[in-house]
Amino acid sequence: MAQGDDVVPIPGTKRVAYLMENLGAADVPLSEDDRRRLDEAAPVGAAAGTRYPEAQMETVGR
Repeated sequence: MAQGDDVVPIPGTKRVAYLMENLGAADVPLSEDDRRRLDEAAPVGAAAGTRYPEAQMETVGR
């Protein structure tokens, strides 16, 4: 949520209790150092690419 107004987290869960737990993350303060360390650990573009290997992508009906 600290990334800007154009980034929206979408938690995935099967249970309401876990959704409520996930929503609690909005109340966790992040310092500038926290944000810097997170950016270093997962820089923009680090998660680029398909979700599955090419052969498996054929089975999910892209």
